[in-house]
Amino acid sequence: MHSSPESGGDGSRIAIVFNGSPLFTGDAGSGESNIRRWIIENDWLDAVIALPDQMFYNTGIFTYIWLVTNKKAAHRQGKVQLIDGTHHFQKMKKSLGNKRNELSPEHIAELVRLYGDFEQNGLSEVKSDGQIEKQICSKIFDNREFGFLKITVERPLRLNFQTSEERLARLSQQKAFQDLATSKKRKDAKVQQLEIEMGESLQKQILDALQKLDANQLYLSRNEFEKDLNRVLKNAGLSLKAPVKKAILSALGEADSEAEICLDSKGNPEPDSNLRDTEIVPLPDDITLPLPLGYDKDASVNELVKLVKEHCEEYLKAEVLPHVPDAWIDFDKTKVGYEIPLNRHFYVYQPPRPLDEIENDIKSLEADIMAMLGEVV
Repeated sequence: MHSSPESGGDGSRIAIVFNGSPLFTGDAGSGESNIRRWIIENDWLDAVIALPDQMFYNTGIFTYIWLVTNKKAAHRQGKVQLIDGTHHFQKMKKSLGNKRNELSPEHIAELVRLYGDFEQNGLSEVKSDGQIEKQICSKIFDNREFGFLKITVERPLRLNFQTSEERLARLSQQKAFQDLATSKKRKDAKVQQLEIEMGESLQKQILDALQKLDANQLYLSRNEFEKDLNRVLKNAGLSLKAPVKKAILSALGEADSEAEICLDSKGNPEPDSNLRDTEIVPLPDDITLPLPLGYDKDASVNELVKLVKEHCEEYLKAEVLPHVPDAWIDFDKTKVGYEIPLNRHFYVYQPPRPLDEIENDIKSLEADIMAMLGEVV
């Protein structure tokens, strides 16, 4: 760590060599993502330089230099520079373990030049497939561009219900129903046995009551089924606790896209956890950093949602609703993530070879294989 000459000595800069994991590891809201968020939202990340592979003795992986400073030069504030130095190396005359590549003084000078020029789409001469060509090796991004929202998209729960023999058999597998015939009276065997017998009797009464319903009727409305369920339970003199009733509904219900939407006590659609999905949404262009969101897992997202709700709903309308028109966003589950997809930003598309060339290679290989098989025979 040393004083930064660009800031008149007021501030520090450090350079850290990492593998690729710190660029992207960790889900939105995780510790790793929040570390990146803390560094970027405080405008401490100055640049990331991708180095060639096989640069170190004990590993052949690609490595990355992070330049972190607590006081950037004015023209770099609110920005992060990414530099692709993966082609800037020369082969060593003699390998040292996994270390086969090295930076020459010229390569170092070129990487320093790219950093100093601070150009968007800055060009550099690199060797690719034995040819020297100019490639984009420097890109500039706003801090905001590394952040994203992970939103939870819900779809409504739709269930049908039936008291068929198959579904009634599933009730015995529900824990709340099984617990009816258990006892916690471990020290008194007689009381324990009595409670178990009473529980088994209650289980039988429930099954007898359910069999009063028409086993062939398929209910497409949970409300209608619950009305008939409550009727037969009342006629049997049964008043069940909520967990047992929930177990009955769980055993006798099945997902059905044609059924009515299940509503909660407030009349809102209930989400189907099996249809739940997440979407990655870039941060709005006009949002200000740092975001109004704490770093602990229980931090309230209320203030953040006020800023991004309209942005997320526009995304939902454009990208999700055309495919699943009954979907909605559960904003309480919104998370913020940060990642630095450096390799993706410098990816250069290489078109595949012509099909006839690939076909000729396949035919040539087939001929070689047949010739070898002929020799074996």
